[in-house]
Amino acid sequence: MKYKRNIGLAYAFSFSLSLSFTHGIWMIYLAGKGFSLVHLGLLEAFFHVTSFLMEVPTGSVADIWGRKASRIAGRLCYGLSLIFMFHGTTFLLQVVAFMLSALGYNLESGAGDALLYDSLLLDGDEGRYIKVKGNDELINQIGSILSFLLGGYLASLNFGIAFYATVGSAVLGFFIALFFIEPELEKAEIQRKMSLPGSVLFSLKSQILDSGKVFRKTPRIGFFILFSESLFAFMVCQFFYLQNHWTNLGYSPAIIGMVFSLHAAIAAVFSVKAHAIEKIIGQRGLLVCCPLMLLLTLWGVALTPYSMVFYTLSASIEGLLIPTISTYLNQLIPSRFRATILSFQSMAYSLFMIAIFPLVGLIGNLASLNHAFTLLSSIATMLVIPYLVMLSKQKR
Repeated sequence: MKYKRNIGLAYAFSFSLSLSFTHGIWMIYLAGKGFSLVHLGLLEAFFHVTSFLMEVPTGSVADIWGRKASRIAGRLCYGLSLIFMFHGTTFLLQVVAFMLSALGYNLESGAGDALLYDSLLLDGDEGRYIKVKGNDELINQIGSILSFLLGGYLASLNFGIAFYATVGSAVLGFFIALFFIEPELEKAEIQRKMSLPGSVLFSLKSQILDSGKVFRKTPRIGFFILFSESLFAFMVCQFFYLQNHWTNLGYSPAIIGMVFSLHAAIAAVFSVKAHAIEKIIGQRGLLVCCPLMLLLTLWGVALTPYSMVFYTLSASIEGLLIPTISTYLNQLIPSRFRATILSFQSMAYSLFMIAIFPLVGLIGNLASLNHAFTLLSSIATMLVIPYLVMLSKQKR
């Protein structure tokens, strides 16, 4: 069990990753600095445009130079982004902050799951992945609970404390990543003999072409990616704009942090029970129930005065999807292309966010956030209904 140490380190890294004390307050902070909802929507769009453009290159970084190197670089970019965000007084500086944050996200997005799965695979223990991933998500949600509670409290004292405490968690993750054992995977001999620029260009070309072959051979990969990332995009849009919505309703950052903490706690419970629930209702049951649950919660937030209740209910979708979809995809993807294809998953998420997030901010600025949430629910309904029809026509 050469790579067993990576599992414990991955849990510790996930915990440091989840200690983002600014995650539930950054929109409140930037709005307080004078940035409008349109500005916030554009900044998030810049994040996802950068993420979309850099996903495959950063996935190639993980496949060529290693998952460990990618995770180390990701923590450095994220720490710098927080410093720019806190001190940036102009829109341009905030754009830089969000682009650095996107790079940090890209460098982690495919490398994290790839390192975890390949470590188990090389030890001949990949059958435990869904349980290990569920535990990983549990630890992530525990960290999120602490972050939301402490982040809201720290923000009520001083936003600077929250930002620099998060920088500290990024530094902690950097040092944890130094101790990962890089999985020894087969790499093409031609790449080893190339110069650094040549290796990058070769990787981009070959990884995209070869990954396309994997998609054609196993179309379920694309189906799972589109399914999960569309749902995540709707949930994340709701999460960010609810920060401002609840602030406008008179709730303090501390109260908002408590609601987000409860959401994370419910997601944690469902993440560790995901493998058991999947055994009961099956893969198709999850693919049907999750989008229907999403529509219920989106419309509940938009049309009722119980937005906090319905948002909390949506945690069950998050908890179920993260370990189960990750398991399905990793079982279908060859190790050599794992980080790159998982990067396509993040690209799909970015495309959904680029299309939806600025539009919600614009409607919120021109009309109200209630109107924006109604629009979000309508778009989700228009996408989910044909998705369910398509699912019903597919073979099991």
